[in-house]
Amino acid sequence: MKKGIHPEYVEAKVHCACGNEFMTRATRKEIKVDICAACHPFYTGRQKFVDAAGRVERFQKKFAGNYFQKPAAAGTKGAKAGTK
Repeated sequence: MKKGIHPEYVEAKVHCACGNEFMTRATRKEIKVDICAACHPFYTGRQKFVDAAGRVERFQKKFAGNYFQKPAAAGTKGAKAGTK
């Protein structure tokens, strides 16, 4: 490796939103993450909604809880009457 062109590789403390902290090595001294192995659904087996900047609330407000209901049958919408 060329000298002087690579960043310093130091021990880093990782802080998760769930409160978990662990040490690793990186080019930064502190790293903040939203999901880690202690709270990720793949590793824990529990489903968890991650709300990034209010997106879940905005979705629920936009569709007002009836998003998954089937729409009412429109009958012959788009079809011409009397054609075979």
